[in-house]
Amino acid sequence: MRGSMPGTGYSCPVDPLTLVILLVVVAVVLGAGLYAVGRGRRRGSTAVAERPQPGVDYAPGVGDDATVPRDTATRTIGDVALPELVEPTLEVPAPAAGRLARLRSRLARSQSTLGLGLLAILSRDQVDDATWDEVEETLLTSDLGVVPTTELVERLRTRARVEGIKDPAAVKAVLREELLALVDPTMDRTLRTAPHPDGTPAVILVVGVNGTGKTTTTGKLARVLIADGRTVLLAAADTFRAAAAEQLQTWGDRVGAIVVRGPEGGDPASVAFDGVKKGHEAGVDTVVVDTAGRLHTKVGLMDELGKVKRVVEKQAPVDEVLLVLDATTGQNGLVQARVFAEVVDVTGIALTKLDGTAKGGIVVAVQRELGVPVKLVGLGEGPDDLAPFDAEAFVDALLGD
Repeated sequence: MRGSMPGTGYSCPVDPLTLVILLVVVAVVLGAGLYAVGRGRRRGSTAVAERPQPGVDYAPGVGDDATVPRDTATRTIGDVALPELVEPTLEVPAPAAGRLARLRSRLARSQSTLGLGLLAILSRDQVDDATWDEVEETLLTSDLGVVPTTELVERLRTRARVEGIKDPAAVKAVLREELLALVDPTMDRTLRTAPHPDGTPAVILVVGVNGTGKTTTTGKLARVLIADGRTVLLAAADTFRAAAAEQLQTWGDRVGAIVVRGPEGGDPASVAFDGVKKGHEAGVDTVVVDTAGRLHTKVGLMDELGKVKRVVEKQAPVDEVLLVLDATTGQNGLVQARVFAEVVDVTGIALTKLDGTAKGGIVVAVQRELGVPVKLVGLGEGPDDLAPFDAEAFVDALLGD
């Protein structure tokens, strides 16, 4: 059938329906061609291969369960800017020398009620029995302990009587000598962190109850070791506290330490075992194991801590067992120390929260209680606020030097 166009007198040789179909086909073909040309132009304008747009990746924050977005940069495909994940730059921990300087300055500010308080009392014109009672009370409130306090007061009284000390400078010198003798600078405060001759890494177990800053101390210790040139693996064996492994992962990521983790609620001894094994395989210098913050009153949990040590020793000897204590807990901290020492062979103490407190006497008390030295002290909340303990710097800081 032929159709005609009205008003023209012209007859169309094609059926109208057929004409419509032909026009649709032409339109589709032209559209496909234009899309292909445009796609080719975009590909020719950039050397970056196309890939799916990445989502925002989240990494654990500083706190136990905080999350923060990771840093992103942008890349361009055509005229479109897309986010691209950027790995964070590794931090460079502060050297030990700077930390010791901060130890002295912070203790000089925060612990003046002990050292400077004693100086004020002993520098009076008249030193009588009431004065010595004040000295004794000051020492006891600093958590020095009854026996060390009695010994120190007796030595000071004897020297004051025999030497006739009156000059403030002489009083300070005598007080420094006696306090230093109590803190005992002869104790070996070295951390054994070097790998063994057979290639097995040094192993440090970090133990203590929840709330003392144990996991944070473990992370800060990794920074101290890396600042000293050690390679470090962290084993997150505190599997019972929510987000403990995430917290330790964050500390490790900051400085490039390897972190070995297990399932939440899993066997701590298994994680510790795997950590030491992988540390040996990776050739690291030191493996630091963050153990569960078990309550010292739970016999079963304390037995489990002993199990962790025994299992680790199937891979490598345990070189250090660091007990983390809160300096503000006083005599309760000594109870914790005593019970932990019965389960594992504690080789050193890490005292946290030593800044902002007048409880400096706990250094002497815990060393007397366990017969092991304070090796590390926590000075504050900053990532590099863990320092090796130095007896002379500690006593000088107490006296405001």
